[in-house]
Amino acid sequence: MRGMVVAPHCLAVEEGVRVLRRGGNAVDAAVTVAFVQCVVGIGSCGIAGFGSLQVYLSESGEHKVIDFHGKAGSKVRPDMWEDLLIGENRTGYGYLLRGRVNDIGYQSITTPCTLKALHEALTRYGTLSLKEALAPAIRYAEEGFPFQGRMSMRWGFRMAPGMPTFAERLRTTKAAEKIFLKEGRPYYPGEILVQRDLAETLRRIAEEGVEDFYSGEICDKMIRDLEEHGSFLTRRDIEKYEVTITEPLRTEYRGYTVWTNPAPGGGITLLEILNILEGYDLSQYDWRGMGPDAAEYLHLVASAFKAAQRDRAEYVGDPAFVEVPTERLISKEHAEGWRERIDAGERLTIPRWAPREDPSTTHLSVVDSRGNAVSLTHSLGASSGVVTPGLGFLYNNCMNCFNPIPGHPNSIAPGKSRISGISPTIVFKEEEPYLIIGAPGGNRIIGAVAQGILNVIDHGMTPVEAVYAPRIDCQWFDTVDVSRRIPSYLCRALEERGHRVVKSPFDYEPFAWVQALLVDREHGRVLGGSDPRGGGVALSE
Repeated sequence: MRGMVVAPHCLAVEEGVRVLRRGGNAVDAAVTVAFVQCVVGIGSCGIAGFGSLQVYLSESGEHKVIDFHGKAGSKVRPDMWEDLLIGENRTGYGYLLRGRVNDIGYQSITTPCTLKALHEALTRYGTLSLKEALAPAIRYAEEGFPFQGRMSMRWGFRMAPGMPTFAERLRTTKAAEKIFLKEGRPYYPGEILVQRDLAETLRRIAEEGVEDFYSGEICDKMIRDLEEHGSFLTRRDIEKYEVTITEPLRTEYRGYTVWTNPAPGGGITLLEILNILEGYDLSQYDWRGMGPDAAEYLHLVASAFKAAQRDRAEYVGDPAFVEVPTERLISKEHAEGWRERIDAGERLTIPRWAPREDPSTTHLSVVDSRGNAVSLTHSLGASSGVVTPGLGFLYNNCMNCFNPIPGHPNSIAPGKSRISGISPTIVFKEEEPYLIIGAPGGNRIIGAVAQGILNVIDHGMTPVEAVYAPRIDCQWFDTVDVSRRIPSYLCRALEERGHRVVKSPFDYEPFAWVQALLVDREHGRVLGGSDPRGGGVALSE
């Protein structure tokens, strides 16, 4: 069996495959891919971002989650933005405050986590040196790469009235504007983008180690800039940051074992959805051909989404600060309770304070020929638009999805991580990895990964079919957002069942970009599917 890499960035996938062909393992390939994504996936991820990584090693049986969600700085106060709150954004992107202070600029930044997490994964589980893993990323930063057409269009796109385009975010700091905009505009498709400052930063990290970023010269430059411009982060916040290594959460779904990440990630909600739906025979519905009975299928899926998202809004937060009832939420008994309410015809709604985020994230799934597997999602949120002069990388804007009202599980506190939809998942069949899956796409990740799993297990789809299939999502009160490719007769049938339906004007957007690998041991092959929404690729070694 040959290994495979799938991700939304073609150049990054190519470099990961090269690592596998030279004898590197899945972790080596994943970290290399992630570093290249930090260069070519501008705005979607970066070394000053956050995320979650699930790794399984076949020989030792070691199975862990490396969590690296950003933490609020020591200078924050729980009530500091309460008077600035305008409301939540219907598009699914966080909380709207006057002045957008939580979304753009220095106050939106939490601790930079991605670099330390990738180094931790490589050191614990990989075989490459940091210098080797960074080499392709340094090359793309220094020599440049052709700007993607999809990225060029997205940078000028406004998600909704009043929302900034990504190009407008980049005008937050002169350093960002100088690097990423050409004569004040997004790069045209095919134009070469060079990032010399980033190349020098990455080269220094390769030579001096990640310590230089967290406590050395690079840290000195970051702190001077952050303190000068009113960031909530202190030097101690950055120096003392450590990733969290935990056991993954699990549930059984139709004889398969689904492993995913705990809170503050989205895995707990993913497992709750699957547990609820396991009580229904979903395979009886014609979802492939979208016949009339597919309306009942969509009703059940939407109802499970709403139930789990309601629990998420009510109970889930950073477990270091909030007592999250994980075992109860992912129990079969709790799922049965929700099914009773669904079957009784209860109209389910999602509270307004449910956290959401922009789909500016990325994911990669890797399996190698030895059966090692990695599912990794990392992000900048939507990016603060901040670049420290001379360093070349964008910072995250994770403060945007904290609840600015005190007293809720996801409210602001010093050192706290806000919750996210990130759900890197590995499904096991007979105690071996079967489906490695995840997605970028904000809080829509959870539903997208769930539907990817349903498409494969309940409907027998290949990964390509599973990621291509039309989708729904539930984020707002009683609303079901549906793909434009779902026929109107199904939408009307959903409305008759008590759902408010909003059809997307796009064929694929704004749903998350699922990246999936399926290990077909019976035929000694791996099948991959990269969501067409993201423009990526699946390549085997």
